[in-house]
Amino acid sequence: MQHRTSRRSLLTTSAAVAAMSALGPQLPARASDAVGADRRLRALIARMTVEEKIGQLFVTRVYGHSATAPDQADIDANLRELGVRDAAELIAKYHVGGIIYFSWAHNTRDPHQIADLSNGIQAAGLAQRVPLPLLIATDQEHGAVCRVGAPATLFPGAMAMGAGGSTEDARTLGRISGAELAAIGIRQDYSPDADVNINPANPVIGVRSFGADSAAVARMVAAEVRGYQDSSVAATAKHFPGHGDTSVDSHTGIPVITHTREQWDRLDAPPFRAAIAAGIDAIMTAHIQFPALDPSNDPATLSRPILTGILREQLGFDGVVITDSLGMKGVRDKYGDDRVPVLALLAGVDQLLDPPKLDVAFNGVRSAVASGELSEARLDASLLRILRLKERRGLFARPYVGARGVDRTVGVRAHLAAADGIAERTTTLLANPRGLLPLSRRSHRRLLVVGADPDSPSGTTGPPTQVLARALTELGFRTTVLSTGTLPSQTQIDAAVRAASDGQDAVLVGTYNAGAGGAQSRLVAALGASGVPVVHLALRNPYDIAYLSGYAASLATYCWTDVELRAAARVLAGRARPRGRLPVAVPRADDPTRDLYPIGHGLTY
Repeated sequence: MQHRTSRRSLLTTSAAVAAMSALGPQLPARASDAVGADRRLRALIARMTVEEKIGQLFVTRVYGHSATAPDQADIDANLRELGVRDAAELIAKYHVGGIIYFSWAHNTRDPHQIADLSNGIQAAGLAQRVPLPLLIATDQEHGAVCRVGAPATLFPGAMAMGAGGSTEDARTLGRISGAELAAIGIRQDYSPDADVNINPANPVIGVRSFGADSAAVARMVAAEVRGYQDSSVAATAKHFPGHGDTSVDSHTGIPVITHTREQWDRLDAPPFRAAIAAGIDAIMTAHIQFPALDPSNDPATLSRPILTGILREQLGFDGVVITDSLGMKGVRDKYGDDRVPVLALLAGVDQLLDPPKLDVAFNGVRSAVASGELSEARLDASLLRILRLKERRGLFARPYVGARGVDRTVGVRAHLAAADGIAERTTTLLANPRGLLPLSRRSHRRLLVVGADPDSPSGTTGPPTQVLARALTELGFRTTVLSTGTLPSQTQIDAAVRAASDGQDAVLVGTYNAGAGGAQSRLVAALGASGVPVVHLALRNPYDIAYLSGYAASLATYCWTDVELRAAARVLAGRARPRGRLPVAVPRADDPTRDLYPIGHGLTY
């Protein structure tokens, strides 16, 4: 295995391009040249050592804003977790085929920094003995899961998009988001979520899903896939074979899906079939047990019957299969960290995502090849799929990005306007029995904004109460803000009631995963009893309304990012009409077998 390479040995951009040119003509993008492209890709593979091939199958995190000069704290984190100082050393030592960006790893400070980091990573990849570009990826689902924040364009999340119901809007989201990701060097997005969220108690999917109707989810998934790949970014449908009906988070446990095979065909499979029909580049596995598909109790990530038997052979998918993070408990419970990547490859996986201990995972695969458990031909098959994806997305011909492309693409006015318009079409009016909405500046000039302020994803500029209040102030209202959190104490509830009674014309209260008898429910009820009209906003799951009383109107925003809260403010003020329709049913709190509101419910004015 090749070890540390000096930074001085990294090729400059021009020299790296020259090195790529020395391999022969650039790989063609036209389908008619696919045979020639494969011949050149196979020639590259033939030049690689076993260690280089193994490295290309891994996609890993790395800390730092720069490929060669991260901050000292990030150097320390890299040394502690990866045994290298920076991305350049990581690539030189392990030959990894991809990097995943995280905000918490300090990879995504601002668009120009991200573009420079991407270029540094590509330079390191092209400085290898066999020069290869890297596939840089991230989780940019929008809504609750975003790694690249403002000034990039942020869109509503999947459930909000499901409430809008427009495949044209979904394709626009993919096209714009894909263009902005590509401009900063990210050429794979771990999106869209193809799970059908039929379980309101699902702790890990929820609003990340387009909804509970399989056919509707399938249409939205296919549209987003086409949008992303229109912009030459590889889309990745997740989490196969379907994570929508779980009550356990696979980050912390091993969920079990009890669907029959017929139920899987009818409920879980349609979005993945639609993604494949749309030409999706990659599919991500789920760390779930699915006894009807594989009775072995292995998680799907390690299941040959599921990944090869169903995904490859029955659904006909020949693109890249990538694991969900190998650091999640759902895949680590049964086998050691050295065996998990080997079993994933034997099951049919191509890319191994973010193992907790890269050296252990790498050496585990190398030992399996040395023992004959994994053949070199098996490595070659996955490597060919990965290189085909890189070639198809233009990485061989155009591995680098430029500052002008960032400025012309990321967060431009037309993109931001498109996101605002889409958000308005997703906002859902659940209840308005007294005709309180829209609010009038004459009758409801003074507004108290209270409620939950959950941790903010990258698409926010502040706590939801402040963002909403600021948007309403810009629309001519006088607002007072009082954050009460997700677990308001009785003291906080009493303070909110006093503030509401102090000359306020209406109260806006945001909830975040409110439950029966919980503190947020008591807050809404107490505010309703104050005699001041209460407007409820479900900031995440629309199911909250079933546990509440005392409100005069209720909106579902499906997330608490700026774009959704600004749209909610315009709807509250009558500057936009609520047009969203519930993409999931809201069950009654007293009888979950009955619906309080069915799929498709939504009011307007």
